[in-house]
Amino acid sequence: MENRVLILALNLAISLCFLVPSSSSSAYAETQRKVVTVLSVDGGGIRGVIPGVLLANLEAKLQALDGPNARIADYFDVIAGTSTGGLITVMVTAPGKDNRPLYAAKDIAGFYIEHCPKIFPESSRNSIIDRLTNFLGGPKYDGKYLKSLTQTLLKNLTLSQTLTDVVIPSFDIKNLQPVIFNTREGRTHALRNALLSDVCLGTSAAPTYLPPHYFEIRNPEGKSKTYNLVDGGVAANNPTLMAITHISNEILKGNFELKDVHPMEGDLLVLSLGTGMPQREEKYSATEVERWGMLSWVYHKGGTPIIEVYSDSSADMVDIHVSTLFRSFRREQNYLRIQEDSLSGDAASLDMATVKNMQMLVQIGEGLLKKPVCRIDLETGRPVPVQGEGTNEEALARFAAKLSEERKFRRGV
Repeated sequence: MENRVLILALNLAISLCFLVPSSSSSAYAETQRKVVTVLSVDGGGIRGVIPGVLLANLEAKLQALDGPNARIADYFDVIAGTSTGGLITVMVTAPGKDNRPLYAAKDIAGFYIEHCPKIFPESSRNSIIDRLTNFLGGPKYDGKYLKSLTQTLLKNLTLSQTLTDVVIPSFDIKNLQPVIFNTREGRTHALRNALLSDVCLGTSAAPTYLPPHYFEIRNPEGKSKTYNLVDGGVAANNPTLMAITHISNEILKGNFELKDVHPMEGDLLVLSLGTGMPQREEKYSATEVERWGMLSWVYHKGGTPIIEVYSDSSADMVDIHVSTLFRSFRREQNYLRIQEDSLSGDAASLDMATVKNMQMLVQIGEGLLKKPVCRIDLETGRPVPVQGEGTNEEALARFAAKLSEERKFRRGV
């Protein structure tokens, strides 16, 4: 049943293009379009530096085409992000001075290098008392710096104010249900119009690493809704399919009118950025794991196996679903997934926020640009280089050209 729903969602999103909003409050441009554009950024803690480097490269290419004021938010109908990807999503879509994005993409990596050592302080990783506390109860980090930082930067900005439509998942542990924050609902339902700071804290509250985030929203009529949130990676560490489904849901709700043209004349253009994965290896064996109790699943040799299993498998399954369906429509080049799959040592960590490691992640992101475009092998589940499509940087250049062309089309240029 789940697979049939996913297929329906993607079929609708790819086929039903040329969308025209029915409301002037829409986050989408009130104009005809040739493609619907989607950006998705995975969760992954400090490894958010890697997609930050990729986005800086893409934004530089857009600026070369359209001028120095071009920003990522100008080109995507939907930007989705989970956990650290949710933070990046807010950084590039929250309005700042002159109603332009709070951060340019080139500033993302520097932001991580400056603030992550304070979000994930070395003292909490190495202190015997802190490790014992985390072992027996309580998160590894208290989250106070992250909370203060997001609230200071975002102030009273709410979900409804983002410069393009965002989709940011979290998970409500009280109701055991995913919570998907998005701009359109924020604009139409007061009890879903959360502060962006609360959205950031909710989507990034990784179990065992940071504390869950509780907040309450009240509407003008006095009704309230409470949220008890943990990391969005519990629901969708790779939010690509969630973004595509969001577009399909808006169609099904009647929020779009469909222009009377051949549906496949339009397209869905999707850029999905990973935060890197550990080098594929035979990490655990059934013989070893069969002796594990609950404690070993939560903490083993400095890692958290249960989180690794859920986040990595979730991201891979989404890539397999989306890649398969794009191929079925012969639109392979409209789906670009860029992911580093050979991280090792500190670089594979979610929280090893030393300056040395953060700078290494920048280098990994820059190196990823020079690697060949890869697509998932549907038999092995592993990415393989694609002949004739060049490097990831060359693919981003082609992607930037399509985004620029689409923006000019919408603006009548």
